[in-house]
Amino acid sequence: MSRVRLVVVLALVVLSGCAVPGDSGGFDTDRDLGYVGDYAHDDVFDFDTSDGLTEAQLEAVTYRSMARVEVVRGLKYEHDVDVEVVTRSEYRDRRTAGDGTGNASAFRNELWRGAFVVDGETDVDRAFDDLYGDSVLGYYVNDRIVIVTDDAEDVRIDRRTLVHELTHALQDQRFGIARESETIDGVRAENGLIEGEANDVTRRYNRRCGAEWQCLPANRSSTAAGETLAERSFNVGLFLSIYVPYAEGPPFVAELHDRGGWDAVDRAHDEPPRSTAQLIHPERYPDTTPVDVDVSDRSSDDWRLVTENPDDGAAAGGEPRTETIGEATLFATLWANGVIDRPLAEGATARSPYNYSHPATTGWAGDSLRVYRNADDPDRTGHVWRLAWESRADAAAFADAYRRLLANRGAERVDAADGERYRIPDDDPFAGAYRLSVTDETVEIVGAPTVDDLAAIRPADSTTNSSRAAAITASPETATISATTAHTSADG
Repeated sequence: MSRVRLVVVLALVVLSGCAVPGDSGGFDTDRDLGYVGDYAHDDVFDFDTSDGLTEAQLEAVTYRSMARVEVVRGLKYEHDVDVEVVTRSEYRDRRTAGDGTGNASAFRNELWRGAFVVDGETDVDRAFDDLYGDSVLGYYVNDRIVIVTDDAEDVRIDRRTLVHELTHALQDQRFGIARESETIDGVRAENGLIEGEANDVTRRYNRRCGAEWQCLPANRSSTAAGETLAERSFNVGLFLSIYVPYAEGPPFVAELHDRGGWDAVDRAHDEPPRSTAQLIHPERYPDTTPVDVDVSDRSSDDWRLVTENPDDGAAAGGEPRTETIGEATLFATLWANGVIDRPLAEGATARSPYNYSHPATTGWAGDSLRVYRNADDPDRTGHVWRLAWESRADAAAFADAYRRLLANRGAERVDAADGERYRIPDDDPFAGAYRLSVTDETVEIVGAPTVDDLAAIRPADSTTNSSRAAAITASPETATISATTAHTSADG
């Protein structure tokens, strides 16, 4: 019955776990819960794991772990799960296979540049490849758990990573884990349920190790003492954006469990969270869903909306592409640009070592971003980003934070009668022009290569309230967090 091939050594990087749909062959459905194949949840093995595991020993450990996940979650596996090990170089090759030059679309590059996460000198897809390629410990895909190893000569298996990925396999078999959303915020939210449940099951599993269950050791090592989030070599903004399912997902799932046990979690798979705001503020689930934010096209003939057609907006026609950034990635934007000056772990609980809630972003109600390309020079891009807030005070709080972000990037105010316009100098990787408008509960941001391009992409609204524009000032230095507190997981 075994399809286990190898074992693995795992070191703590930053991320592990990635789940996508799959299906394969079956188990006896009449068996008792907590008994998988020839193994039971309370089995005790007498072999020594200090020098790694043989293939037969890994088989035993894997099936015993599956039996224990069943006991913790109260659900049975329907069929077997393969376990595969690849080296980190093999994993990187898989990520980049078939993507040609590895360059992101104009839409993706402008989107993440407009969010001040990936600068205009860096290709977004390459930034993601760098982040995942150096960080992923393991993932689940198509009934297969893939473990990524840095050292093929010293093979061990980490209990937490194995249990986490086995939980993804159980989720896939019982509920399916294909995401419904196609937006950044929606995918992060759905991942929050999937990853939060996997982390919660792993936590409950670990609590039984020792007195109740004989368990493998947790082999993840910590990073260098004193290393801070800001000092890590990867893109901190991207990391914080993709990490929210692992930070806010576990307390979200724990809140559901407190409300109605595993039945409440089961129901959530039929009605997943629709925004990261629901993850960060579980009391908003399921009733407070994101509002629709309309971004009408008022551009001149010199600028064209990027659409869904293969020409990526270079030709007229096609459905305009719209993206929703969401509360969590807004938090990541402000953190990565030095606006938020408190430790990320402030307000943390035992269920989550992270806290993405901040007064500048907590009133988020919805947002939409659209990208434009110049008709004569498609390499020149801009964007219009409208954000809805729960109150005028919430809109004002974010606008003030955005002004501080611009100040931190060296922006200078440009006098104009059509709203607040700023120019970030050419020596900054986010160089360009930006216009900020605040109207009641709405904030609108327009980004363009030059100040003159702002009105061509989107003329200012005469009803915009720009009278409360504040002088931009430098914000306090970015606070730091010890990387040793980070849970090791990755977004799919």
